Amino acid sequence: MQFSSQLLENAVNEFSKLPGIGKKTALRLVLHLLNQKEIMVTNFGEVISKMRTEIKFCHRCFNVADGDICSICANSMRKQEIICVVENIRDVIAIESTLQFNGTYHVLGGIISPLDGIGPEQLNIASLVQRVTKEQTEEIIFALNPTIQGDTTIYYIQKKIKDLPIKTTTIARGISFGGDLEYADELTLGRSLQNRMPVENYISHK
Repeated sequence: MQFSSQLLENAVNEFSKLPGIGKKTALRLVLHLLNQKEIMVTNFGEVISKMRTEIKFCHRCFNVADGDICSICANSMRKQEIICVVENIRDVIAIESTLQFNGTYHVLGGIISPLDGIGPEQLNIASLVQRVTKEQTEEIIFALNPTIQGDTTIYYIQKKIKDLPIKTTTIARGISFGGDLEYADELTLGRSLQNRMPVENYISHK
């Protein structure tokens, strides 16, 4: 792909670094911005820059936030005693889109995967255990991707909190094994939350 402008080429190269964006798509996006008013492009750049420099992570659940606590944890109308444990922020967004859950979240930041060098110490597991120990948690819902690594993570956390008087459940397997929550349709994901099962029952069927 030949460019008559080094500035245009640099912009295309940067856009093509985004996931799922090839050089042709990157060029289309850059040319679109080039045809917009300068103020619009300036605002676009400022919003992206501000997002990267000012966004925070909730001190309680590790969801994205504008302050120290995210809007979900700060919402008194949410069921603070129920925690939905997810792998990443994309899963929070996916579950919120179902409008079927009114509790809080805990974002692990990944799942246990020894082959990838990811152990419990790299994840927000210790903070979860500390959180449920200090707070009046009634139920933990495991909403992790239905994979071997997801199941391993559930089993590990379950062992860590087995002596606490907390109900532990996992979403029903309306989600196909090996699938990702973020790609599940909202109806399937919503029903999986509603029809969650005790973790003990799920593990016993493995």
